[in-house]
Parts: sequence; C-alpha cells; structure tokens
Amino acid sequence: MDLRIFTEPQQGATYDTLLTVAKATETLGFDGFFRSDHYLKMGSVDGLPGPTDAWITLAGLARETRRIRLGTLMTAATFRLPGVLAVQVAQVDQMSGGRIELGLGAGWFEEEHRAYGIPFPKERLARLEEQLEIITGLWATETGSTYDFHGTYYELTGCPALPKPAQARLPILVGGRGPRRTPRIAARYADEYNASFFSPEESAAQFGRVREAAQQEGRDPDEILCSNLLVVCVGKDEHELARRADAIGREVGELRANGLAGTPAEVVDKIGRYQEAGSRRIYLQVLDLSDLDHLELIASEVQSQLS
Repeated sequence: MDLRIFTEPQQGATYDTLLTVAKATETLGFDGFFRSDHYLKMGSVDGLPGPTDAWITLAGLARETRRIRLGTLMTAATFRLPGVLAVQVAQVDQMSGGRIELGLGAGWFEEEHRAYGIPFPKERLARLEEQLEIITGLWATETGSTYDFHGTYYELTGCPALPKPAQARLPILVGGRGPRRTPRIAARYADEYNASFFSPEESAAQFGRVREAAQQEGRDPDEILCSNLLVVCVGKDEHELARRADAIGREVGELRANGLAGTPAEVVDKIGRYQEAGSRRIYLQVLDLSDLDHLELIASEVQSQLS
C-alpha cells in the first residue's frame, strides 16, 4: 500500500510552505506529493495569502525534490486548453526527470469559475473525454509526425505534438462518483482510478464497476490501479488526536467515521479495510500544513506497519 501526501493550498499556503511539506514528504519516505488545482478557498478559512497555481508549483517542486512522485488531484479540464496542458505537463515531467502524474477531472466548483472569469459549461464530462483523448493522443504521436483532432469542443490541425514527457507513459488519473460514465472514462484513458472520500464499501463497489468497464474496453482490469483519497488525523493518544482535529476545525467522531483518524493502530486497521476493498494507494489529505510532527508520526507509526 503506497501512501502519498495530498494538500489543499487554496485553503491558505505559500509556495515555501508547500516546498517544506514536499521535502518532508520525501525525507520521511512517502511515495508522492500531490495537490489540488483550485483558485478559490472553501469554507470559513481566510485563504491567505491567496491561491497558488498547481502546475507552476509542481514545476518548482520538480527542481527541488529528487524521488517523490508529483501531481494533481485533479486538474480541472475547464482551466486549460488540452493542447496547452499537454505542453505544460510534458515540460514539468522533463523538469522532474520523469516523476509527474496528471490527475484530470471535469471541474465542479462553479463559484470558483465565476470568481476568476472561467467559463463553466454544462457539457463538462464530454469536454473531459475530448481533453483526455487529445492529451494522450499528442503524447503517443511519433516525433516528426503531426496530430489532428476534430471533435465537438476542440479542434487541432497539424499539431507537432511536442514536447514529449520524459516518461514513455505518463500516468493519467481519473476520479469521480458516477456509476456508469466515470468508470467508462477511467477504463478508456486512466492508469489509475481514484475514489475520493468513499467508504470501504463504496470503494469496493466502484472499483468493481471500473474493472468491469475495463473488460468491456478490452483492457486487463489489473492495468488500472485503484486508489483512495481520505482526510487524515492521527494522534498518539486521544488528547493529541483532539488537538489535531480542533486545529483543522473538525470533530474527532466525524473524522473517525469519514476519514483515517485515530491512533496509529486504528488508522492501520482502517487502511486494511480499504486494501481489502481493492485499494492499492492512499492519498492522505493533510489540512494543517504547519504540523510536520503529524507527518513524522504517520511515517513512523502507520507507514512503517504497511511495508
């Protein structure tokens, strides 16, 4: 079971804060550092000093880390044109030496789009499918050849399909709760399907749908890694657990029910339930980026028991 650290910088974080957490992620032996792709805060936080751009952040981290995987959960397809996004991601992959993964979603936060003047079309899933086809098609095009695409929403003519990622196959992540269309999109384009904030039981059901869709697409279901994203809050005892829950404005009982919360032994046990459901990777949503002792505890008392 891989453990990766996931951050929500729109809630309030500078690049320097993200760099500190990414370096701790690497030093402590976690598999990767991922971030959301949002420009507007959520909830009652002030969000200061303001948002950071996901791909600019990852470009910086690509040069300042050496081992960990880096990526997004999820870049919104509404934020960038697919040809431009393919260039950005390929370049950052080159800058990292081949450690980038692209999580791409349809985009869902309408208020964010209004705030920053980004169109919020109705046909977002259909647009996402075209974006995935274009991006994977551009990267698969042989050097020296050109790529054309004529879809409902996007048209590319004579695109040189450059640059290429450093990786021969840069991993694509797809997520979502839809019971039919989402598994089909994942089966067609994804190397990883991510279930965000699902219970073990919900995860098992959705992973089954993804595997079934993969078979229908003629793919080996084992080619698609299934993962989960869950909020994390771990304490050596109840007092430390309550302190950490209070710091992120959550209740201990709610966190235990809906996330990975409790003592290290409790969290290891719950991760085991997700593993039984078919999950092979957990993204730990860390909401207090100033608490590096939290990461150290997870590394020493949780991650060590999963090896």
